Amino acid sequence: MLKTYLSILFGALLCLSAVSQPVAAQQDKQPMNELIKIKIAKLGVGEKAKAAITVKDGTKINGYISRVGDDDFVVRDRKTDVATTIRYADVLKAESKRGHSTARNIAIGVGIGVGAFLAAIAIILTHLD
Repeated sequence: MLKTYLSILFGALLCLSAVSQPVAAQQDKQPMNELIKIKIAKLGVGEKAKAAITVKDGTKINGYISRVGDDDFVVRDRKTDVATTIRYADVLKAESKRGHSTARNIAIGVGIGVGAFLAAIAIILTHLD
């Protein structure tokens, strides 16, 4: 009985891993500029749209996005209110500065997944004859 449940569980995990690879391959097909434009659009515009932009020359610009255009966008420093115009082609990485880090969110997701897996194993073991 245990072998049946475990084989079903591993079969489902194998199917999920096979589905996730084509989705990741589709994301690489979009040009980098379009991905940066989408990321900036998701951050929004205004004082609540805090961002950390890393430019290809290595400089990091922190502030909020005050204006978005077709070819560039403007980031204003929160302390000095100095505007910096950045072209999408010059952006290496754009990050949100709203709060939780990506590592923290991944850790929470992994914790939930491990907890669910352990709960499933516990339920299977308690129902063995």
